[in-house]
Amino acid sequence: MIVFFVRVFQLLYRIWFYLLVAIPIILFFPLLLILTSSERLYPQFFWIARNIWANFVLYGMLFFPKIERQQEIVKGKSYMLIGNHTSMADIMMMLKASKNPFVFVGKKELSKIPIFGFFYKRACILVDRSSASSRTAVYKSAQRRLQQGLSICIFPEGGVPDDTNTVLDEFKDGAFRLAIEHQIPIVSIAFLDNKKRFSYEFFSGSIGKMRAVVLPFLETKGLDAKASTKLKETSREMILKELKNA
Repeated sequence: MIVFFVRVFQLLYRIWFYLLVAIPIILFFPLLLILTSSERLYPQFFWIARNIWANFVLYGMLFFPKIERQQEIVKGKSYMLIGNHTSMADIMMMLKASKNPFVFVGKKELSKIPIFGFFYKRACILVDRSSASSRTAVYKSAQRRLQQGLSICIFPEGGVPDDTNTVLDEFKDGAFRLAIEHQIPIVSIAFLDNKKRFSYEFFSGSIGKMRAVVLPFLETKGLDAKASTKLKETSREMILKELKNA
């Protein structure tokens, strides 16, 4: 009987999450439509996403974000933001981690989510991982946004690990090569509680604090493409260490 009530709570909790995601989007729909009509207006769109939408969802779910910063992000500077990917709440926590406007590079499939997907495909850089031409287009789009002074966010695992016991999957090269090409620092962020609080497993979820650790930046100045493998391994080791310590 207890298991039944837990399952009912988790089902309702998951539905509540989707409602929290949708409500601000519906309320601000006309404004968001305007702000996603031009790349010049993206910083204003980002401000709403970070300060209204992310807070509305996180606190509405009774998730209490706590960001530990081992190095501070400098206002007006571009970065490559990366993090471990285990939860739908990763998006909101990444928004909380950086005041500097950044653009997500995310999988095309998320654009199919009702309401959320409409603005997701207008504001983010979408990638079809099965298509080589799509990956090339993503690279060019990311270059353009960096040239506009924005930052880029990529979850380098390339998705959520299929094996639920995997702490951290292997990283792909793209984020690190792009960071080297533009000579921007790599900001590795470890999300310590997102999987426990709200994993992709449907019957899961619990209230409580959500911790993220912004780790010391990896500099790319003076490096060439050959250094991408070393940067990738170092970043993964840094995040993995934090996850194991947690």
